[in-house]
Amino acid sequence: MTTVDPRRTDEGAQKMFRRESTDERELAVEQGHVTQKAVITSEPWGDIDDDETMIINMGPQHPSTHGVLRLMLELDGETVLRCKPVVGYLHTGMEKTGETLAYFQGCTNTTRMDYLSPMHNELVFSLATEKLLGVEVPSRATWIRMLMIELNRISSHLVWVATQGMDMGAISMMMYGFREREMILAFFEKVSGLRMNHNYIRPGGVCADLPEGWRADVSHICDTIPKKLDEYEALLTDNPIFLERTVGVGAITTDEALALGITGPILRATGLPWDLRRTEPPLPYEQLEFDVVTGQTGDVYDRYLVRMAEMRESVRLVRQIADRMPPGDFRVQDKKITPPPRERIDQSMEALIHHFKLFTEGFKVPPGEIYVAIESPRGELGCYLVSDGTSKPYRLHIRGPSFVNLQALSVMMEGSLIADSIATIASVDPVMGEVDR
Repeated sequence: MTTVDPRRTDEGAQKMFRRESTDERELAVEQGHVTQKAVITSEPWGDIDDDETMIINMGPQHPSTHGVLRLMLELDGETVLRCKPVVGYLHTGMEKTGETLAYFQGCTNTTRMDYLSPMHNELVFSLATEKLLGVEVPSRATWIRMLMIELNRISSHLVWVATQGMDMGAISMMMYGFREREMILAFFEKVSGLRMNHNYIRPGGVCADLPEGWRADVSHICDTIPKKLDEYEALLTDNPIFLERTVGVGAITTDEALALGITGPILRATGLPWDLRRTEPPLPYEQLEFDVVTGQTGDVYDRYLVRMAEMRESVRLVRQIADRMPPGDFRVQDKKITPPPRERIDQSMEALIHHFKLFTEGFKVPPGEIYVAIESPRGELGCYLVSDGTSKPYRLHIRGPSFVNLQALSVMMEGSLIADSIATIASVDPVMGEVDR
């Protein structure tokens, strides 16, 4: 019997599983236009006693990889021995693009990274810029931001539960999740003018105040979502097929998650109550009541339960935010940052010049560096900014949770069946726009 030596070196995707061998026999595995070479050795590896293993590609065109994600899997029959995520196919270069844009243009770029939670992307960039500027955002703008990102958290989780259900055969769940998401996107369009990639949260506040009738819209969303969540849970939570596909599948421990830098619902599903809204709140969450939901075993089913409960907690937060929404300005009244009101441009030459210079040159940010992190639907979303005193960032780096969380697939899928890999990938909830930023 011959097995595969576990030693491996990473020399690029084309030679992922290249190994040294005592008998120097080579197994060439054709992967489309890529030739993979694996060397068979007679040395034993674990309990595997098959003659050989198989290396296959899953993606980047596979519909269940949730984007252009490629997984290289080493299989022993139907058992996954090893998994290596291969990224970079989207290759957007948003961080380098952000260094060519003025700070007031930055949110038009960052909002497109995690396209399921654009408000969070805009918020973390704006918070970092404001800390470098040393400005204090009006209270109303802060609470509007909290309202929008919690609604965005619900809409993002709705996409997750829709696609998780569809990946495991619950096709109706796909239609239900997107049906409820439409209410939130319609509200976003009413507030910002766009359903996605809003550029609504900006350095200094938000671009516009909440429109008339916003309270009725928010109340309708908060009344509807919990009832629909009850229907989802009736469909999935005790469904024997769903339980068979999720319980005990793709498990990861707290220690493993911490070692890999995993955050968000995946980490909380292991039992650790780590939520930046509670531990290091960037916004006044300490004034609101909510629970940090945790799991026990860190498997696919626990991640499902955590996200479902988080949607209920976000509804609870949205109700409190709407009730406590303060009056006042929706953006900072600093002429160095905020353009003059539209009506002033027609009346004052100084206002016209001010408007022209602000939108052609941008505002300058004092030299310095800063890192700000918030809790996005996928985990810790961080923004590292370096300013050299000009109107454009010298360095912009985003700590995308989807990129970090993909590391967990290697642990979650080791020793599992290839059929379970679909449920495991869906439970990680990756957004490839954030991975390949």
